[in-house]
Amino acid sequence: MKTDEIREAYLSFFESKGCVRRPSDVLVPRDDPTVLFTPAGMNQFKNEFLGVGKLEFTRATTCQKCIRTGDIGNVGITAYHHTFFEMLGNFSFGDYFKQEAIHWAWELLTGKEWFALDPERLTVTVYLDDDEAFNIWEKEIGLPADRIRRDDEYENFWPAGAPTEGPDGVCGPCSEIYYHPPSGGKEVEIWNLVFTQFNRVGAPPDNLRPLPKKNIDTGMGLERMASVMQGVESNFEIDTLKPLCMAAGDTVGLKYSFDAPHGRPLRRVADHVRAVTMCIHEGVQPGNAKQSYVVRQLLRRAVLEGYLLGKQEPFLHSLVPAVIDVMKAPYPDVAESAESVANVIREEEDHFLGIVERGLSKFDRLVESCRKDGASVIPGEAAFELHTQDGFLVELTETMAARYNLKIDRERFSALMKQHEQLSGRVTADSVMAEGPLDAIRKTAGGTEFLGYDTVQASAKVVGIIAEKQLVESLEEVGHADAVGIVLDRTPFYGEAGGQVGDVGSLTAEGVLFDVIDTQRDGELLLHIGHLKQGTIGVGDSVDATVKGDRRAGIRRAHSATHLLHHALRKTLGPNAMQRGSKVEDDVLRFDFAHKGPMTPEEIREVEDEINARIAEGAPVSTALMGIKEAREAGAMALFGEKYPDKVRVVTMGEFSKELCGGTHLSNTGQVGLCRIISEEPVAKGVRRIVAYTGHRAIESVREAEALLKELSQVLKTPQPQDLPRRAAQLQDEVKQLRQELAQYTRASVADQAAEFLKEADEVNGVKVVCRRVDAGDRDILREYADQLRSGGQDVCLLLATEVDGKVALIAAVSKELTKKGVKAGDCVREAAKAVGGGGGGRLDLAEAGGKDPAKIDDALAAATRFYTEKLSAAAQA
Repeated sequence: MKTDEIREAYLSFFESKGCVRRPSDVLVPRDDPTVLFTPAGMNQFKNEFLGVGKLEFTRATTCQKCIRTGDIGNVGITAYHHTFFEMLGNFSFGDYFKQEAIHWAWELLTGKEWFALDPERLTVTVYLDDDEAFNIWEKEIGLPADRIRRDDEYENFWPAGAPTEGPDGVCGPCSEIYYHPPSGGKEVEIWNLVFTQFNRVGAPPDNLRPLPKKNIDTGMGLERMASVMQGVESNFEIDTLKPLCMAAGDTVGLKYSFDAPHGRPLRRVADHVRAVTMCIHEGVQPGNAKQSYVVRQLLRRAVLEGYLLGKQEPFLHSLVPAVIDVMKAPYPDVAESAESVANVIREEEDHFLGIVERGLSKFDRLVESCRKDGASVIPGEAAFELHTQDGFLVELTETMAARYNLKIDRERFSALMKQHEQLSGRVTADSVMAEGPLDAIRKTAGGTEFLGYDTVQASAKVVGIIAEKQLVESLEEVGHADAVGIVLDRTPFYGEAGGQVGDVGSLTAEGVLFDVIDTQRDGELLLHIGHLKQGTIGVGDSVDATVKGDRRAGIRRAHSATHLLHHALRKTLGPNAMQRGSKVEDDVLRFDFAHKGPMTPEEIREVEDEINARIAEGAPVSTALMGIKEAREAGAMALFGEKYPDKVRVVTMGEFSKELCGGTHLSNTGQVGLCRIISEEPVAKGVRRIVAYTGHRAIESVREAEALLKELSQVLKTPQPQDLPRRAAQLQDEVKQLRQELAQYTRASVADQAAEFLKEADEVNGVKVVCRRVDAGDRDILREYADQLRSGGQDVCLLLATEVDGKVALIAAVSKELTKKGVKAGDCVREAAKAVGGGGGGRLDLAEAGGKDPAKIDDALAAATRFYTEKLSAAAQA
């Protein structure tokens, strides 16, 4: 069976068992801070497993897009490890349990109309004391006892080791199913059935409390199952991944073969390009934090593999069409972002290859240092600095070092990386099933009914209060230092979502005033965040909830204009100018979109004109609630990487815009009034940002511009504003002339003083040592001194210092011949900078630094003199 057929067969099978087929969740779950990426199929059902909120269904089945990077070093080496992969799963929330889960698994795997695997090639495992599962396999399925293995809690319990080591929370035993290939190769785990039947409370013994409702969570790796069904030795040989491996080989000029020496790196390229394509498609750009950092590292690792295979130019972007080809059947929307994804990857490749070229010179100095010292190991600190500061991945350092018969102190490098990750604040969590105050409110009160599409004022009842991260029955402390949260059963307040900021306003009752400074959303709950200003408020109290109306009106203008901007960008730049994020505030909007380069002034004007033409049109704005499939078929645009409910709100503007959006809008486009684009700038690789004003802010910006022009006309003595460019050009010419004259004067003055410095300088082994304080007051003049001092043909070592804006500026320079003898400007300037509380560096022959304490300049000069004297003396003796 083909991979696409296996996926469909699995989902269809469980649909036939009453499971609701649910779509894959996004790769980055927006409302789950406990994970960076979705790691498993169960994550989207967190509330269902916890029994939080209303159950819409009790049985489900999915094929979930996942990313795991914990074993990234094994990708391409083992047969089954991936970063991006698909996980098939079937779930029960207090419905069916072990008997059905085991019987259905066996039926799907061995049934002639399904996967038709040979029952003789299947074995299973169960948890040590799970007699119930053992008996179902032996007595009901008929599996011989010698093909049922009992394993301990570290092999057959979820989470692993939970009974002894925790964490507390929902947990349960597992039963894993293994396939034994006809070739006699290693057994393959193809399915894990998790029976979540306990709540762990504290340390053993007797710490596993039975749950009132027992659940099922299973996981089958699609790629791994495909390798079994297709009879191949590795996931990378299946019908969806082998073409990527072959395409990677073709791109770098090598023929892919599983057993070839270059097979492993090509498999890594195939895996990583699939992962980054899917991530960037969903709006996760390469960057320096969290998910963006992971995407950047995966992308760079793939480029590195190609580089080490001899492909020292961008190539990864050319593999995007191959990824689209194998992924478009289950995820057809990936084709819509193909060009923008390729553009992002190409830009990141160019940037990284530039880093590699720059890092090579630093690496060469490391090799030179090792040779000089007779060392065979590059220090872990040096490899760490190259990796974290220069972007020179440690794998590249290691491979390059091997060419010189050198190794890296990997143990020290790994220790430094561990410290770095801890300081960087990587996201960790004891349990994705942890329950908090909002979950407790959700259990008792359900969700919050949102009334804000129709009104900015409503009566409501308090159903929950959170103060200092704890549920409280009432709030009495007026002026509480920390903001507190109040949940109502119904509200006109919009909770921040879809780029639109949360509403502000007040909750009032007789003698009570609660100032709402923000509104946040958590699933179906809306949390009113603020401070109690008067009285006492408690759970069960009735309040009047009132949104600040003028602010809400400004937000509605800006949000409606955001849709107009999206339409105008696509009309002007083409369909690839897709939304990548937005923020909508009071008459201010920020819109991120995919585009490979800066917009021209003409394009910006064209977009602004189109927006205002649609405003002048006064087109009607309508909303409709419909199914997600129906909405897409109607042509509604969605934001890739955003999770949408089954029923979505479609906002239509005239005949030109139709988008999925849960925000608040106007009733016609004319109510925007005016829209002005304020700026257009880059925010990430292949992503641009436009900031625009609407309504009152737009009018204010026009008035401010007019006032500024009037003021400039008066200052520059130009009666007509249109004469300002000509007057500015005249002034620029005058300034240029004055600078040239000043430079000539400065050079002459510096040359004379530099000659005096050389006359007065001490000599060490025939080398002039000039360590002086100068009244330059400017780094450019310091550099001029350094150039003049080295231009006389005599060997010179120098360090000059001056004070600039209350701080110290240092420059060190040595004649190039002296660098070959180990006298380095960078080393000198670092020593001198320590004395003035600073640091710096640069080339071997020229380096600069700064410092905080001008009073210690003499100490810096003394340190430089000692440094040069010692180095020159040592060079003379060598």
